[in-house]
Amino acid sequence: MQTIHIRGLRHSAFYSPLLATMTAGFLKAEGLEAEYSVVDAEHPLEGGLRDGTVHVAQAAPAASFAYLERGESPPYIHFARINDRDGFFLAARQPEPDFNWSQLSGKRVLVDHLFQPIAMFRYVLRREGIDPASVDIVDAGDVTAMDQAFRNGEGDYIHQQGPAPQQLEHEGIGHVVASVGERIGPVAFSSLCATPDWLQTDMARAFMRAYRRAQQYVIETPAEQLAREEQSFFPAIDPEVLSRTIAAYQALGCWQSSPDIPRASYETLLDVFEADGQISRRYPYEDVITAPPA
Repeated sequence: MQTIHIRGLRHSAFYSPLLATMTAGFLKAEGLEAEYSVVDAEHPLEGGLRDGTVHVAQAAPAASFAYLERGESPPYIHFARINDRDGFFLAARQPEPDFNWSQLSGKRVLVDHLFQPIAMFRYVLRREGIDPASVDIVDAGDVTAMDQAFRNGEGDYIHQQGPAPQQLEHEGIGHVVASVGERIGPVAFSSLCATPDWLQTDMARAFMRAYRRAQQYVIETPAEQLAREEQSFFPAIDPEVLSRTIAAYQALGCWQSSPDIPRASYETLLDVFEADGQISRRYPYEDVITAPPA
């Protein structure tokens, strides 16, 4: 078996197409054994791709915008989609079956401040006719710190990827009231990236065969089965919560059978970042995205 090093920018059930390449045996069928890690101070994304200690990474097309804004060429290229929707949910302190986004005006909302989640959150507010300045958007730290802050009583709402808000709901601490992805629709949200040189290798082609099978698999397989297979990746999450989260992502249409990143979804991504003032111009698709290995 040949070892393929995979690194995630974030770790969530949202990335089930990538996780399924490992848990459902598709990589092994291609003679590959995965070593999986998540970005932290000791496991950088860019550095790992540059020095070859990482072969393929989970990131987002928008991650390339910071390089382009500095006049630099990104050190990697995005070659396959993972998600076709924003995967963040909004949870409230109490059930709100008739939730309306206008209810956030004047409220304290713990919002994920990574470049893309915060841009998408402000974008959905604007689309709902809400001035983001009217919402008390709180930066409570990283995903762990945010979750703990809400558990400690901070904020009226919290903005998280699944299964974190679903776990809060399971424990009676929060209640999922809205989905950002449902309101925005298709967008080039998260992707696989690698160096152009690696994409020319036999390993890249083998990985891609496995990934295509995983994409179809997470669409067709019952959420309960996917949750059982992924449980080892989420030891702190209740199995029923994980299953409900995966079912929610399936129903939202996050996962598609084709790995190609649609140009229309990329244009929506540009709309989001242009509206948020994070890009000074609309960068060509080809500066950020390429076709997957054949």
